[in-house]
Amino acid sequence: MSLDDAATKPHERMQAALADDLAAVGDLIRARMASQHAPRIPEVTAHLVEAGGKRVRPMLTLAAARLCGYDGDAHQKLAATVEFIHTATLLHDDVVDESQKRRGRPTANLLWDNKSSVLVGDYLFARSFQLMVETGNLRVLNILSNAAATIAEGEVLQLTAAMNLATTEEIYLQVIRGKTAALFEAACEVGGVISGQDERVVTALATYGDGLGVAFQMADDLLDWGGAGGEIGKNTGDDFRERKLTLPVIRAVERADADERAFWKRTIEKGDQQDGDLEQAMDLLRRHGTLEETRDVANGHVANAKAALSILPEHPLREMMIDLADYVVARLN
Repeated sequence: MSLDDAATKPHERMQAALADDLAAVGDLIRARMASQHAPRIPEVTAHLVEAGGKRVRPMLTLAAARLCGYDGDAHQKLAATVEFIHTATLLHDDVVDESQKRRGRPTANLLWDNKSSVLVGDYLFARSFQLMVETGNLRVLNILSNAAATIAEGEVLQLTAAMNLATTEEIYLQVIRGKTAALFEAACEVGGVISGQDERVVTALATYGDGLGVAFQMADDLLDWGGAGGEIGKNTGDDFRERKLTLPVIRAVERADADERAFWKRTIEKGDQQDGDLEQAMDLLRRHGTLEETRDVANGHVANAKAALSILPEHPLREMMIDLADYVVARLN
């Protein structure tokens, strides 16, 4: 989901507030993605890292730490760690999904090859663990290593859930908590841990990250169907064509009559998609109200995320984090 299309951009205000930290993180990323013996590593990494991503996840680590009064520099290493984990997963995802574009540019696997993307992703995972260790904080290492495992688990679960009409809402939530929310949660949580905050604050930051990440992915999934109104546009229906079961479809399948279920079985399980099927799928989602319901569920996760921050002290960064949570679902309302 792009964060560029709404009138206000809280992530840009956050970038300005954290400009010095972000510059230091950028320098650290460039230094650690270097390789003395394998020049392809920085070539592939730079293609993705320098492609204009918002760096929301590492920003959340920096913001959480600064919000908690941290004044050291270990949070910068943790932010770089989070970005390396995220970049590694993108490289691997593009191979798995056979993607050809990422952030408006050809993917690394298309420009180089699948082997390069996978191996460079592995290298970045290794670099991320080196950075974690340098903070000297075992709990941080535990949180981020668990997140890396959860991300991989979520991606594998998505493979088994795809194209399967038996996929439940519970499985869907497990997938998006793995593939997306886990890193949001860990990014926020380690900011509190490195600051030496008590459990109440650390838990609040983790809860915020989880709610934000779940809402972020749900919004992305809903926008693929044209938003809550189901408006067909240029990129509408990519998930349908790829036969992915996201929340609007899962709920529509649960309520389907025999004819509707036969439609979903043909288009999703068998992959037999014909002209007009996307429009019919949209009509079924509208008929059962699952687009609006998905918007409401995403908004509920945003509300939980914002409520979690209420125990933290008043601070401009706290308000930016609250605004960011509102922002990821703004186009759904």
